[in-house]
Amino acid sequence: MQATIDHAAASAAHAAAQHVNIAAYKFVTLENTEEMRPQFQQLCKELELKGTILLTPEGINMFLSGPRGRIDRYLAWLRADARFADIEVKESYSEEQSHKRMLVKIKKEIITMRMPLIQPEKGRAPSVAPATLKRWLDQGHDDEGKPVVMMETRNAFEVDVGTFADTIDYRIDKFSEFPAVAAAHKDELAGKTVVTFCTGGIRCEKAAIHMKNIGYDSVYQLDGGILKYFEDVGGAHYKGDCFVFDYRTALNPQLEPSVTVQCFACRAVVTPREQLSPLYVYGQSCPHCRKADAQ
Repeated sequence: MQATIDHAAASAAHAAAQHVNIAAYKFVTLENTEEMRPQFQQLCKELELKGTILLTPEGINMFLSGPRGRIDRYLAWLRADARFADIEVKESYSEEQSHKRMLVKIKKEIITMRMPLIQPEKGRAPSVAPATLKRWLDQGHDDEGKPVVMMETRNAFEVDVGTFADTIDYRIDKFSEFPAVAAAHKDELAGKTVVTFCTGGIRCEKAAIHMKNIGYDSVYQLDGGILKYFEDVGGAHYKGDCFVFDYRTALNPQLEPSVTVQCFACRAVVTPREQLSPLYVYGQSCPHCRKADAQ
């Protein structure tokens, strides 16, 4: 199956960018990941793509960067496999490739949650489209009149870069902590509509299924995550930027690289002001890890 992509609506800035960065995932049973891995490795090598592809028994997750034509060739090849024919892709643009190497990994889960009974392929939790969510946040309630509460599923250091206004942030350090936290606070959110969200949709999809399973009466996942929200409606009700796991560190609501960077040593987000500190040494250290060392 050949991919058909409409570029007519691309902005002049996007057209001038040399590289397309794609993020995509799909929950689908994959029983031949060992066989698939060399096929993905060979094609990405031929196309000189950079990024990471995760192949797991529960599906695929990928972040890739390369010139428009080569990304399109990759997607056409991928969608020729019936299991991935309908995979949805989120795009951003940059002058350089957003990754420096190409990795194809086999893992147990797309995102580690350690909840084997949660299988999105067998049934998703309800989702809310970005445009609908914006309307709910504009009016202060959902279409049934319930207050809308935004809930983070990302790690604390990601949230520090940016998040929705008035969101619930439990300051988790890893996603496997989320199930217990969500269960502990369920009663506090009775009578409210909870919308889980994350960068691209994977974590909030699993999170919403878990919350539905443990008795949340009104829970949705933000379809496509923050990146899809930025793409469809911009930055309304969102404060700051969105952390991404590549050299760009974060994207603003226009899906452009922001001016924050990530410390290679401790993974902390380093603001432009912090980058002026003598404690900040690119690729080595920053004020955050120096402070941690002193404690």
